[in-house]
Amino acid sequence: MATALLWRACAALACTLGLAGSLMAQPAAAGTAEQLEIGRRIYLEGVLPGGKPLVGLRFGNARGEGAEVACVACHRPSGLGQVEGGTSVPPISGRFLYATSADKQLLNMDPRVSKFFNQAHDPYTDASLAAAIVHGVNNRGQTMSLAMPRYVLNNAELQALDLYLRQISAQWSPGASNESIRFATVITPDVDPVRRKLMKDMMQLIVRQKNGSTHVAKDRRTRHHMTTAAEMVLGTERRWELDIWELQGSADTWAAQLDERYRRQPVFALLSGLSNGGWQPVHDFCEREQVPCWFPSVEVPVQTPSKYAFYFSGGVALEAQVLAQHLLGQQPRPRRVVQVLREGESGRAAAAALSQALQGSSIALESRVLNAQEPAARALGAALAKVPADATLMLWLRPDDVAALQALAPVGAKRYFSAQLAKGEHAPLPAAWRSQSQMIYPYALPEHRATQLIYFNAWRNLRKIPLVDEALQSEVFFAMNFMTDTVSDMLENFYRDYLVERAESMLSRREGGKAEQETRDRTALGAPGELEKKHGHNKLDVGTRVPLMQHMAGPESQGTTMYPRLGLGAGQRFASKGAYIVRFANPTGEALVQESDWIVP
Repeated sequence: MATALLWRACAALACTLGLAGSLMAQPAAAGTAEQLEIGRRIYLEGVLPGGKPLVGLRFGNARGEGAEVACVACHRPSGLGQVEGGTSVPPISGRFLYATSADKQLLNMDPRVSKFFNQAHDPYTDASLAAAIVHGVNNRGQTMSLAMPRYVLNNAELQALDLYLRQISAQWSPGASNESIRFATVITPDVDPVRRKLMKDMMQLIVRQKNGSTHVAKDRRTRHHMTTAAEMVLGTERRWELDIWELQGSADTWAAQLDERYRRQPVFALLSGLSNGGWQPVHDFCEREQVPCWFPSVEVPVQTPSKYAFYFSGGVALEAQVLAQHLLGQQPRPRRVVQVLREGESGRAAAAALSQALQGSSIALESRVLNAQEPAARALGAALAKVPADATLMLWLRPDDVAALQALAPVGAKRYFSAQLAKGEHAPLPAAWRSQSQMIYPYALPEHRATQLIYFNAWRNLRKIPLVDEALQSEVFFAMNFMTDTVSDMLENFYRDYLVERAESMLSRREGGKAEQETRDRTALGAPGELEKKHGHNKLDVGTRVPLMQHMAGPESQGTTMYPRLGLGAGQRFASKGAYIVRFANPTGEALVQESDWIVP
């Protein structure tokens, strides 16, 4: 691991080809499919024809092979580079390498600096690109950093790599045009009508609000907001189009429905989304069509590695892993855990994750499934019968089942509930059950959330939107807000791979910066209108001046969502990675008491 990280850090110091570009794609040189495949494998995998590893020499004679020296490690799948540490790794797609001085495209390289753009250079030629790749000399005759690999490639391999570079990020991804960017959101059939309508109304309102400002984007005199200075000057902002894909029927038919909708109208990304259970067919569609899946509100995110799907957290599987770590750390450990669940995707996924996390430990685990043919109280009574007095209970129950516990006497030495399924502090847990009951809680504690969600609530209150489902509504607000910021930062580089890469690099910094700014804003109680002047009337994440006095003494913000903190790194797809163990402070009421530190399994 240390060696791989060292190679990555070294590579990031070096890839110092200058850059220029143009909005229009550079014409790709003719090449065969076989040549493009050779170039693709060199770029993405570090593999030469015949399966031999790519060889690169750094610092004179330090030899690297294969994936550790593949171009993608620094320049990313989009070919548009990145910022790693204090070094900018520039874009090397063909339209940047070969663009003329009269045909340039800006790329925002470093989000930490107000706007640090790529530096222009003269176009590369086949000969000067070969000199850069093989000898480490750029087209200005300058020796590039010794951390840049000097590759051992023959002429045919160089030509194949050149052909591949010319077609990376050569045309905007489907769903992007000169006038608009089209998104879709997916809602699965298991979502109840109230939550379904809540999400649709909120997303459509935000799109209308955003487009209401975008209409005047080209007229600087009447523009109501400015996402970035570059976006304003360059006129790169686009109108949004939003399609709502409401799936029908069983999950085994969803793939065909998604394929048909996408065939009729391609979209740039799936934005938000909602499911009370599984998401696998939607996830698979995104991987298959290379469509980013942008922070849906789902209980069972897909746990397998993903390139295009981002999730808030691991859902109920994360709760199970947190509980397992908590139990395994107790002294003495519980000898027996009985988990109770309803048949369904969420219950099965949670139970399987807990079973896997406790596998091989000294804790015995038994699963009991509620009988779907019986009333809730009777099914619960049967499932809880003969639970040993010293057993620990894990109840994967939704609010209706939680409320049905009123008819039963508490059992078990200690009891745990899922905050995501039971609705957190709003769970209708009977008073008799609250003693010895705790909850796996993946959200920021309520007293901290009041601060973190202040601008979400200001926006909601201004538009007279009732708070029906805080988790869902705040997640939708964040997903759309973060997409706005990310697309704005991309300027006119509308490529899906680049969207993914910007999300990975922006999220942690964005959340930290916004939290600091909002903390400062809580003290900015100047004359009416000050916050509007600072943030803009129609900026998506503000709205209007809000009464901040009640939060002046509150804790400092750590983020802008339901979660204590969100962050991503290269290849990471779960933005929040842990949970608390909490309990109710009283037999009645919703106040919570933190029982553990933030647990990251």
